Amino acid sequence: MHADDVPETLHVTTEEQLRAVSNLTRHRIMAVLRFEPATITQIAERVGLAKGSSSYHVRLLERAGLVKVVRTRKVRGVTERYYAMAAGAIVLPDPGEGGPDVLMRHAVADLEASPADGERHVRMAHLRLTEGQFAELGARLQALADEYQGLSDPSLPDVSLVFALFRPAPREQAEGESE
Repeated sequence: MHADDVPETLHVTTEEQLRAVSNLTRHRIMAVLRFEPATITQIAERVGLAKGSSSYHVRLLERAGLVKVVRTRKVRGVTERYYAMAAGAIVLPDPGEGGPDVLMRHAVADLEASPADGERHVRMAHLRLTEGQFAELGARLQALADEYQGLSDPSLPDVSLVFALFRPAPREQAEGESE
């Protein structure tokens, strides 16, 4: 299967798909398959799972239409399947007001699991922006992520980029507190 044969995006629309991507182990399996196909054995080694667990999670992802078999080969009489992402990008639905953002939960879990002595660039900034500045910053961040995604080389180690630009919920002023 060529990269041209893979749809650019796949929108998560069903409960089965949402349950599949909500699991951190399956999120990590999809990260393994992001740049190149892999067998159950390769996935298990890269994610640190037993082959049986890896197979179970891949089957759930396949049933949800998020990964698919892209080639097979015979190895000592056994058919080895290579799995890949079903699309270049998986788009999650908006979690809605008060809903957990699966993507950010997974990003934080991945950050916490990354080597403590590894190089990291983590920053949080509180800004006060006009609607126009907010929209411009969002577009610039998206363009920067797209630019570097285009430069990605599958032979290099993974690097994760996560950003969230949002307006926090209004803070309720504490009772009895003066303005």
